[in-house]
Amino acid sequence: MRRMMLILLVALLGGAQQKASDSWKIAPFTRPASGNPVITPNPSSTFQDPVRKAPVHWEALHTFNPAAIVRNGKIDVLYRAEDNTGAMQIGMHTSRLGLAESSDGIHFARRSTPVFYPADDSQKDREWPGGVEDPRIVESPDGTYVLTYTQWNRKIYSVGIATSPDLIHWTKYGPAFLHAEGGKYANLKYKSAGIVTTLRNGRLVAAQIHGTYWMYWGEGAIHLATSPDLIHWTPVEDSAGNPVEVLRPRPGHFDSSFPETGPPPVLTPRGIVVIYNGKNAASGGDPKLAPYTYAAGEALFDAHNPRRLLAQTENPVLQPTLPYERSGQYAAGTTFAEGLVHFRDEWFLYYGCADSLVAVATTPAPVDREPGR
Repeated sequence: MRRMMLILLVALLGGAQQKASDSWKIAPFTRPASGNPVITPNPSSTFQDPVRKAPVHWEALHTFNPAAIVRNGKIDVLYRAEDNTGAMQIGMHTSRLGLAESSDGIHFARRSTPVFYPADDSQKDREWPGGVEDPRIVESPDGTYVLTYTQWNRKIYSVGIATSPDLIHWTKYGPAFLHAEGGKYANLKYKSAGIVTTLRNGRLVAAQIHGTYWMYWGEGAIHLATSPDLIHWTPVEDSAGNPVEVLRPRPGHFDSSFPETGPPPVLTPRGIVVIYNGKNAASGGDPKLAPYTYAAGEALFDAHNPRRLLAQTENPVLQPTLPYERSGQYAAGTTFAEGLVHFRDEWFLYYGCADSLVAVATTPAPVDREPGR
């Protein structure tokens, strides 16, 4: 009898330890019973393009890969929209960013014209004809909005930086690493950048660690960069002078071939929670997922040493299961997470579906349910 009680006690303690070890996660996420997808293409929307000098149907084909921010008591989503120009293949249309606003996080009213797009400006050579893609957005401590996005001219891509006081009027600064280390990274191809945030007065705001801002970036492997001002960034290097790799593919897992930074990470009492997107390998990946599927996972990094990985989910926290997540222009399926907000005691995670639509998943987030508490 004593032996049975001891076994039971050990099992209970082990279960409690496992539960405590998982408490850093923001997941589990569930899709709302109705309302998804929350943003879909609108072929009737037209925009007088400043480069073409002609009207274009700027969100005719696909609306996907969204950023999100809480502003004026509502959720604002910046979403990537592809027009109907170019060849019918991924990356060969022109992308612009639309803006949509919601009082409940599910039902959106959107502006009829894009708010961020290629123009006859200092970044035209980097953004035309491919456009501006895959945004992530954070609020700075002074209330300015800082956008990271992909500049794509169909030859080279890089992370661009832009700022705005209102999500409508923007200042572009060019590639994040353009002047880093004397121009060492000026020709680097890189994308997918999320600036570390922290929850402050109910909103996610860019956070400093050791007096500097931090950014997780990259695809194929996830890297780090630092900045004094949220605009000019320098990659964190290893002893060989290469960008340090803090998260790599894992054989047999959903991220077996292509981990990629998701929405802006969140600094919590337990560490930095990074939601990221993983691509399943064609072979040697997760046998429960189709080859090339993109699913979202979470990783925890040390709050005092952002390059130190502490924990990682074994399985996806969000994966394609619904028809609109497994059809469209990326038929293998994606739940590509890019936007995360804290709103009315819930986390709202906005994601792209098969490179074609925008959807949302949520999880309760009262004070005692925040990650790390």
